[in-house]
Amino acid sequence: IDFTGEGEHLWVLIKKTGMNTGYAANLLAEWATIPARDVGYSGLKDRQAVTTQWFSLRIPNRQLPKAAFDPQLKDHEQLQILEKHWHNKKLNRGTHKLNEFVLTLTDLEFDDQDNVESRLEQIRQQGVPNYFGSQRFGHGGSNIKEALAWLAPLITSDSTSLLDASTGRQSGKNKKITKRQREQQSLYLSAARSLIFNQVLDARVRDGSWEHGLEGEVFNLNGTGSIFSSTQLDEELRQRLLAKDIHPTGILWGIGTSQTAAKAALLERQIVEDDPILSLLADGLASQGVRSQRRSLRLIPQDLSWQWLNDHSLQLQFALPTGSYATSVLASLVQQLRLFMPNP
Repeated sequence: IDFTGEGEHLWVLIKKTGMNTGYAANLLAEWATIPARDVGYSGLKDRQAVTTQWFSLRIPNRQLPKAAFDPQLKDHEQLQILEKHWHNKKLNRGTHKLNEFVLTLTDLEFDDQDNVESRLEQIRQQGVPNYFGSQRFGHGGSNIKEALAWLAPLITSDSTSLLDASTGRQSGKNKKITKRQREQQSLYLSAARSLIFNQVLDARVRDGSWEHGLEGEVFNLNGTGSIFSSTQLDEELRQRLLAKDIHPTGILWGIGTSQTAAKAALLERQIVEDDPILSLLADGLASQGVRSQRRSLRLIPQDLSWQWLNDHSLQLQFALPTGSYATSVLASLVQQLRLFMPNP
């Protein structure tokens, strides 16, 4: 963005090592002696990485601490301020368009380097299934376990199933909860929707329709949040799919219409109906009034490139739109590599 050079929001570009976004935000708030709510950032980055990320700090009267960084601040050596700019607006969630990655894979075992590069070229041209990464579900799937424990009591035996509901029940919505509880519940709801989406995507990977579409499909226009539905999968749509101009989508479960029809709608409905856990999560999402959305089934890494650092180390560089997972790209590559290994 173009910084105004005015206003009371100090935007800082931070390089951090072994530190997640929330922890870094708290350190910055402590340094600037401001409430944590006055620290803005656009998205979350992993702890186990070297990451670069923008934050904004609302500093009344633009009075900065005298020290460039408090030497007594815990773990401050893991955090560097690379740039500072004054601006008249806070940095809000979801502002960024993409994330860039440089990842190094070491101790690779494979039969033929040409096969590895062939798979990478295939990923560059065709993309990968747009799964939510395992980190979305917590260690050992703990977020799903917590979601089930929280939502199950809210679902009564005589309640109307989400599969036929047009409005959600508001069970428990009036009960006062803490900010921490609200954040945890939001995390559990996201994990529930992600699990349903992954199961839908898994079925469509098996039948090949994650790339080629189905009758009654809802499509996503590449590089945008725009979607549109079509009852027939005609030749024009097939050509647009081949050109990666559009992508099939899967449901992020919630109340309201899924917008799909015919085969696409039937597949999504059956996957949830046939699985007791998914059905419970779906009803739980309804009980909390979560609205239905769509997500692309196909993920195309942008500007994918690679180089061999030695015979068994490979460095990858690419960019992904927000909400996508680099682990999904790596999983698609590594799963293919296993096919090439002489002793899988």
